[in-house]
Amino acid sequence: MNRIREFGKTEGACNIGKKISECSFPAPFASGLEYSSPARGTWNIVHTGMLIPESHQIFVCAQGCLRGVVLTAAELGMSERFSTVAVCENNVLAGDNEELIIEGVSDIIEKLPKKPRAMLIYTSCIHHFLGCDLSHCYSVLRERFPDIKFTDCYMNPIMRKSGITPDARMRQRLYSLLDVTEKDDNKILFAGGDFAIDEENEFKRYLVQCGYEVLEIQNCTTFDDYLELSRAKHCVTTFPSAVPAGKDLAKKHGMIHTHMPMSFDFEEIKSNYRLLSEKLGIAEGDFSEIERKCDRELSELKSVIGDTPIIIDYTAFTRPLSLAILLLKYGFNVTKIYADAFTFEEEKDFEYLKSSHPDIEILPTVHSCMRTNARLSEKKTLAIGQKAAYFGGTEYFVNIVESGGYFGFEGILKLCRDMKEAVNTPKDTRSLIQIKGMGCCGCH
Repeated sequence: MNRIREFGKTEGACNIGKKISECSFPAPFASGLEYSSPARGTWNIVHTGMLIPESHQIFVCAQGCLRGVVLTAAELGMSERFSTVAVCENNVLAGDNEELIIEGVSDIIEKLPKKPRAMLIYTSCIHHFLGCDLSHCYSVLRERFPDIKFTDCYMNPIMRKSGITPDARMRQRLYSLLDVTEKDDNKILFAGGDFAIDEENEFKRYLVQCGYEVLEIQNCTTFDDYLELSRAKHCVTTFPSAVPAGKDLAKKHGMIHTHMPMSFDFEEIKSNYRLLSEKLGIAEGDFSEIERKCDRELSELKSVIGDTPIIIDYTAFTRPLSLAILLLKYGFNVTKIYADAFTFEEEKDFEYLKSSHPDIEILPTVHSCMRTNARLSEKKTLAIGQKAAYFGGTEYFVNIVESGGYFGFEGILKLCRDMKEAVNTPKDTRSLIQIKGMGCCGCH
């Protein structure tokens, strides 16, 4: 534990955490000055955009803003798929931002060793402040380079707290390059996630058994593969931030959108499967065997972990409250949940925990006080998620971000396996959580 104690050493610590009984939904903490922890495994808009094969990203913004995204591309080893156009003071004063975008992007395209099939142009908040005519820019670029597909993307931090978030907007833009095509009744698109749904997921396997082809952008190796996604008749989203993408696919491509939120509640999992089965017109699958297996594995895991305190953070799974309820029902000692806000899907979970386990502590991850909040683990603690591991000062943690492709009963089984391994095998927390965009190295 010495390495973790040194890494998490703090002085003048402040206590910002609240009992869940004292919290309000969906925002338990006031918004203000924010702290960014060194837990960097979560994805950002650069990682997400890289999912489109044979594409090239160009960020157009001030040099200070470019630093982070440039480092992201470099750390991924994907600098050849990434370029920048710097907005300088003279551009603001001269009012030539449209020309800067058009000529800057054109110059980059002409100098690339191979022309990409698609260009993702990221403009920033300064273009909106200055009233830049982005439609004109894209119109000219499409006319100049008719063999390249262009889409508008945004690095706009001023929209983080209102309207559609940059994360949700980026998930929308992932599918904006698709053409309107004839639909294939036997194709289903799982859209908007960072990772493909685990191939061993019981419902995904059931769909294949029923004759369906499951499409996901993560499995596309060429741009032509990507274009085939538009042929899906149904699209399914599992992330709350992917819902706008699903709605767009329904509106622009005529797909039938179904939202099946990740859940750790057995009945909700089966209800989600039943909902899509009804839309597809197929028989409801029998998942009773894997449900019983989950029950056995959770009971066995409890005998291994015992009363070891468990702390969870929202970057591991989009529904940390649902996970907490599952573990509590099996007798696990869940003590803390790290979350700055809760999604619309968690309201019932929130109310349940508020009444049944009012003493569970809720802590933020970005509140400025967390910079000095105590990060010393006085006894062995099992964390689920990188931020929980960092703030909890523990070497025993499940290293997972963005749900890791886990979904349904099979996802619960794999999490049980990971927890069993994590509680018995310490990790080098400092090294692991500083790897940016965990799991994104497989992007095409």
